[in-house]
Amino acid sequence: MAYFERIHDGILAGKLQSSGAVLIEGPKWCGKTSTGVHLAKSVIYLQDPDKRKSYEQLADTTPSLLLHGEAPHLIDEWQTLPVVWDAVRFAVDQRQKMGQFILTGSATPLDDATAQREILHSGTGRIARMRMYPMSLWESKDSNGTVSLSDLFAGKTADLYAESQLTVEDIAYLMCRGGWPGVLSLKKKQALDVVYNYVDEIINLDIHRVDGTEKNPERVRQVLRSLARNISTMTTATTIMQDVQANDVSITDKTLTNYMSALRRLFITEDLKAWQPSLRSKTAIRTSHKRHFTDPSIATALLELNPNSVIDDFNLFGYLLEDMCVRDLRCYTLPLRGDVFHYHDQANMESDAVIRLYDGRWALIEVKTGSKQIEDAAKNLLKLASTIDTDKIGEPSFLMILTAGQFAYCRKDGVLVVPIGCLKP
Repeated sequence: MAYFERIHDGILAGKLQSSGAVLIEGPKWCGKTSTGVHLAKSVIYLQDPDKRKSYEQLADTTPSLLLHGEAPHLIDEWQTLPVVWDAVRFAVDQRQKMGQFILTGSATPLDDATAQREILHSGTGRIARMRMYPMSLWESKDSNGTVSLSDLFAGKTADLYAESQLTVEDIAYLMCRGGWPGVLSLKKKQALDVVYNYVDEIINLDIHRVDGTEKNPERVRQVLRSLARNISTMTTATTIMQDVQANDVSITDKTLTNYMSALRRLFITEDLKAWQPSLRSKTAIRTSHKRHFTDPSIATALLELNPNSVIDDFNLFGYLLEDMCVRDLRCYTLPLRGDVFHYHDQANMESDAVIRLYDGRWALIEVKTGSKQIEDAAKNLLKLASTIDTDKIGEPSFLMILTAGQFAYCRKDGVLVVPIGCLKP
């Protein structure tokens, strides 16, 4: 299968220049191993069935032998032999060179969560981390990349014009297919079936292994379905628990907390934190996180949706679009060195996404399904921007409405309208 270039390729190359080893983190099947292999000079697959017993013996006696190979040396599924972590850490200390190792593997952490925290802590200063997501639309070649997020932050907005080739039907399919590299070469029905199988494996296998405790699969499914129904909202844990109980499934506060923690450790969910800027007024800012999956296809599979049923429920389509846009914005912001947040205050002023770069630049973004919502969205962005104390944090680099529409342009009021099918880093 042909390798699709990833945004993470450049990030990994940079981290290898500034750290002895790099740990690639992210959900299972998002392309961690392929990306690591793409830059590695040598590779060892610890789960190779023909060599597994030999590797276990080396791990028990001389784990340093597992590190032999031209640098950067990739160790795949490192967590299956946890002693590898300390061996890598020691080798980095001894060699005093950058770019020696790449660690990749399942997003499922070690069975002993306490031991895992101790191991990861011991890598501080030696082993850098790289967060990896499923493919954005630009990486999967579904976005034409005619609008660059980097250019927008550089102020190149005056002559903005571009056109997306994606229809609403295309976007509905891409939500259900997801950004999983392994499905790109499959026919549509096969690709959708793979996502359903992926979700079933999370529920029946992965979530039990994350901390070594058995979990009720039906409870897990109902918790995930509640998260899917409340995607892109600030719904509370109490609401999720009530939602699960309404389906005749018992669950306690403690159990829900454990399940939610396991899903985060598997990188299945990643909530969007609240942005808290300095305001001109005394309006209280809500600090609740927004509920998001790392890929919208997880939600559509849990709700047993297909592209047609997604379009039939256009309200849900909007929430799923927001989830997909957050996934892509997270990917596109990585090389710019920044974070993605959301904003919501008690006056109900909100922004679906806020990008804040480490150099202080920032932007407000609203996600809308079509042209009928653009006027209200633009007024909302302009009003929100006027409440922020720009004397303290500076003027926004841009205000943008991210849409499922066709055309990218700059409105007379300066608000940008950009289809998700045009965006790139």
